[in-house]
Amino acid sequence: MIVKIENVTKAYNKTPVIRGVSLGIEKGERIVILGPSGCGKTTLLRMVAGFIHPDKGKLVIEGKTVADNGKCIIEPEGRQVGMVFQDLTLWPHMSSYKNIEFGLKAKKIPKTEIREQIDSILEKVQMIQFRNAYPGDLSGGQQQRIALARALVTRPKILLMDEPLSSLDTDLRGVLMREILRLQEELTITMIYVTHDREEAFSLATRIVVMKEGEIQKTGTVSQIKEWL
Repeated sequence: MIVKIENVTKAYNKTPVIRGVSLGIEKGERIVILGPSGCGKTTLLRMVAGFIHPDKGKLVIEGKTVADNGKCIIEPEGRQVGMVFQDLTLWPHMSSYKNIEFGLKAKKIPKTEIREQIDSILEKVQMIQFRNAYPGDLSGGQQQRIALARALVTRPKILLMDEPLSSLDTDLRGVLMREILRLQEELTITMIYVTHDREEAFSLATRIVVMKEGEIQKTGTVSQIKEWL
């Protein structure tokens, strides 16, 4: 089991957002957390990433406890996770190359190796010709690919995606969903994907986790969840 979430709770201003959630995720799974806005799915994702910490309960990644009862034990950079945010958070004053380079420079990787890794991931997301372009020069779908490249370039074992396609039109979402599936299989990476969209969940998941009001209502395969819904 690559991720283990044990009886995790989280509240903001004494208002519960996550209520005693437990979930185990196996290596290579594509888990989609499905639920309406405000149900706690993004909070759960950000706890796995290490950006926020559970008030109670434990988070374990690859057998190592990363957070326990309000304490952060391993910081985000030590968790081997990559994240694509809903608003992408690309720096507008940086080229595609520089946006992707940021995480590698933080790891103090030699420049020649950085260039190789960036060019390799740009090839994988089919954006090598846009390595010097700025976010403002790119379409929404192209920006999405650069954000995906930035999350993957550090070679994480877990890819976290927070409603990354919500701002795109239906046709483009379909194209990028196929790309996400291709990359996940090619890189044999574990994926945890958050969405409120049922069709996205059905298209991407090997297993779906349905959340409501801070709790897990149901987990199951796509066919099981379709029948249940």
